[in-house]
Amino acid sequence: MNEKLTVYCDGSCSPNPGRGGFAALIIYPDGKETILSGNSRYTTNNQMELEAVIRALTYLEPSYIDLYCDSQYVLKGMSEWIPNWIKKNWNRGKKNTVKNLDKWKMLTVLAEKHKIKYHWVRGHNGDKYNEIVDIEANTKARSSYEEYLCIRHIWNKAKPILVKK
Repeated sequence: MNEKLTVYCDGSCSPNPGRGGFAALIIYPDGKETILSGNSRYTTNNQMELEAVIRALTYLEPSYIDLYCDSQYVLKGMSEWIPNWIKKNWNRGKKNTVKNLDKWKMLTVLAEKHKIKYHWVRGHNGDKYNEIVDIEANTKARSSYEEYLCIRHIWNKAKPILVKK
């Protein structure tokens, strides 16, 4: 396993269903950050919430991850519901198949290569990093062109060093 990382994820869709966007912010131990984002023409909010996590886990080498998300759907799915869904052959009850099954199955496989601790963060409550992914996901959802994946690295976060002459 690689270093311990912090990941914030969010998805957006307006109207729901409709055009959607996702964003994941990866924070490295040295303070460097990477933002992954993209959009889809026709989707749902839950699909974009899942897509943000899928993209982050796909991008990363096996790592220890503190994953923060404002979606109870994603967090409860990963930490509570999946074991029962698997036991019931991905059904929630009387032949009621799990929604977004392809994404849940992909997420299950991807999560196996990482050691993930899940954290819920209240949306729109002033958490700096949650606000960043929220704004990015909403921006992508409103974008007029389709973007499969955008990757931005923010390397220079350190304060400048002042040198006396």
